[in-house]
Amino acid sequence: MERLAGKVMLLWGVRRVALAIAAGAFGALALPPFGVFGALFISFTLLVWLMDGLASHPQSALLARLRSAFFLGWLFGLGYFVAGLWWLGNALLVEADQFAWALPLAVFGLPAFLALFYGLATSLASLLWSDGFGRLSALAVSFGLAEWLRSFLATGFPWNAIGYGAMPIPLMMQSAAAVGLFGVTTLAVFVFSAPALFGTRRGLRAGLAMASLLFAAHLGYGAYRLTTVDTTPDGTGTMVRLVQPVLDQSRKLENTDRAEIFEEHLALSALPPQAGERRPDVIVWPETSVPFILTENQDALARIAEVLQDGQILIAGAVRVEYAAAGTAPRFYNSVYMIDSNGQILGASDKVHLTPFGEYVPFEDWLMDWGVDSLVALPGGFTAAATRSLLTLPNAMTLYPLICYEAIFPGEIGGDIRQATAILNITNDAWFGDTPGPYQHFQQARLRAVETGLPLIRDANSGISAVVDPLGRVVTGLAFNRKGVVDSEVPASTAGNWDSAAREIHQWLILFSMFLIAWIARRGLKSATN
Repeated sequence: MERLAGKVMLLWGVRRVALAIAAGAFGALALPPFGVFGALFISFTLLVWLMDGLASHPQSALLARLRSAFFLGWLFGLGYFVAGLWWLGNALLVEADQFAWALPLAVFGLPAFLALFYGLATSLASLLWSDGFGRLSALAVSFGLAEWLRSFLATGFPWNAIGYGAMPIPLMMQSAAAVGLFGVTTLAVFVFSAPALFGTRRGLRAGLAMASLLFAAHLGYGAYRLTTVDTTPDGTGTMVRLVQPVLDQSRKLENTDRAEIFEEHLALSALPPQAGERRPDVIVWPETSVPFILTENQDALARIAEVLQDGQILIAGAVRVEYAAAGTAPRFYNSVYMIDSNGQILGASDKVHLTPFGEYVPFEDWLMDWGVDSLVALPGGFTAAATRSLLTLPNAMTLYPLICYEAIFPGEIGGDIRQATAILNITNDAWFGDTPGPYQHFQQARLRAVETGLPLIRDANSGISAVVDPLGRVVTGLAFNRKGVVDSEVPASTAGNWDSAAREIHQWLILFSMFLIAWIARRGLKSATN
């Protein structure tokens, strides 16, 4: 290991660039659908040794060292995000004749931007770098801060945060309930980097002991929660049906057979329950499943009333329109409706966090002024809601709606989550085809259930649709691209789960502790060299 570490540290030029990119790309194997947990150990071990190579030139000016560290982290991030997010380009191929030109922006442009956060992380880490296990703490606190910043800066996009690689199965998801995604990320980077200590032997015992203790606590807390927290429904709770129609995205965009698409949803909704099972109380359709403006189509509401049995509720994704004064363009919202068996709309909730370049074009006026008309022509046209409205069913069950990728943002879940009895996530991942995208999206939605202690009801056009308990376990579901329905009683929520304020306090305590270890180690190194 020492010889290998030495060779990595001494790499320069093209070989160093190639290894940094490859190390990041290899780490993406830890993400769904692969879930190769050990990949990030190799990825971060190589990153530490590459950082050691920079630190071996203390005579370099501070600005030069920061620049080199930033470039190294950016290369690492570029490899990680290209390997983990290449599938975003699939959405542009749905209408390839119009948007194929933007493919490089999706496959390389967005990863290049996201990699800036990892460049920031390695730059910060270089300021606290030392020669023992303190440098692992420096890397951990820096990546924890960078991932936290990535969750809200420039509209935010915390997709595939490093912490998700440490939570591939429910046993390893439970720590998120106590310290949140970014707390797990910080601790995970320390643990993933620990094998690098074999390369230099400095701080080996203390560093491995700390990493082993953290990993044992991660698994132990998971085992404790899985064996002591009961989420089993009592048999009298709400029965929910998930409708997964598996409609090709190009077919939905053509708008030539709207009535047929609508009837396909209704036919699946009307299927009888399995023998011995209760009829569903709630039927859920995916995001934008209603192919027209529902409030302007009384015939559609009448058809829903014909199909629903007395007392049943339909929850469906649809576009909502809001008209303003004459001469003013109407506003369109990506919404979810709640409709009863009489065809009456009982409530609605609009999407708050829109997808950039998918549902709206950021800085549209500026882009027009600059003459970048091709970017403005990208899909868009939705308005973001000012606040999120919860959906309260007639049986008093209250749903916290998250539309599409809103489920990847821990910060999107506000204090009103205390009023909810379940999370509702409707989405349309057909844009991304049979790629890692839908699997990554599903894992991140499951983590919101673990963090909040609430069951998750998730319905997708082509998958993955599932009912998930508050411990992240799939109760029942439909695999990707499997057309059909699945019925399930909604699991019970967990009592005594940490709230968001407590998780945030724990997260910052972890970050401060890692910073303190790194700072003390750095001070010790300076004293020894003076």
